[in-house]
Amino acid sequence: MKLQILSVSQADERGRKYSSEKLVLDLSGVAGDVHANTSRAVSMIDQSHIDAFGKITSSRATEPGEFAENIRVSGLENIQVNAFDRFVGNEVELEVTQVGKPFHSSFREIGHYVMPRVGIFMRVNKGGTLTAGDSLEYIPKRFKVKVITLSDRASKGIYEDLSGKLIVENLTSFFEKQSWKVEIDKQIIPDNKALLLAQIEDAKEKKFDLIFTTGGTGIGSRDITLSVVKPLLDHEIPGIMEHIRLKYGSLKPNALLSAGVAGTTGSAIIYTLPGSVKAVTEYMQEIQVTLKHLLFMKADMDIH
Repeated sequence: MKLQILSVSQADERGRKYSSEKLVLDLSGVAGDVHANTSRAVSMIDQSHIDAFGKITSSRATEPGEFAENIRVSGLENIQVNAFDRFVGNEVELEVTQVGKPFHSSFREIGHYVMPRVGIFMRVNKGGTLTAGDSLEYIPKRFKVKVITLSDRASKGIYEDLSGKLIVENLTSFFEKQSWKVEIDKQIIPDNKALLLAQIEDAKEKKFDLIFTTGGTGIGSRDITLSVVKPLLDHEIPGIMEHIRLKYGSLKPNALLSAGVAGTTGSAIIYTLPGSVKAVTEYMQEIQVTLKHLLFMKADMDIH
């Protein structure tokens, strides 16, 4: 979807911004703008929100930058923009870090009553220049997730893969609640090191955001998940799995025997879950509590 840039503005101090001939963008944000090098380096608002505000307040016409926006556009009135979405045009790439921001009632400028609710705040992934009259293409983020079930019998069709199916259902619900789009690649493989490694390397090569495995987290001769995954971790996140083991292990000591891990590998966050449906239910319930925050952390986005 193409958007039209109506005006560009900037300011070297907080408050409203002022019309500019062009915006020069680099990885810090708008060159010379007060919000450069912050988590809200570039701000944008759609004209429809300004029009709606005018109707409610019967206020005068506003000037470019009066809502403290760097970019004023048209064409977003029917679009729900979310964090991680991108706007691309004129060789510039902007990535949404936040929609809306904390509201400070002490502010009296007109823009502070609109931008905190509907303003779009972005970082610069690729710099360049933008001017009024340029167009931007809106590209919604589509998260990519791989779910891998390790089971000799399920891979042969001897029984249905219920644990992998449950992970998919939980993740589908999670992303729907965030209004985020998601594609899930579900695989069933036997307990084979080479096949598991190939699946993980495929996810890394294709820049997947999440990898979930289920099965193979015990100490049996066919439990190979951890021996494959642990050497691939760039960063381990031990607290998640330790918390789950302690929480459920205090009631059922056998839950302490699962050696599942969580961490990052390449572009992805990876979780290794046990193979039982009951364990997957417990693990997914706990994982989803911190999953959104972890996705922001992995992307180096400060959402505080």
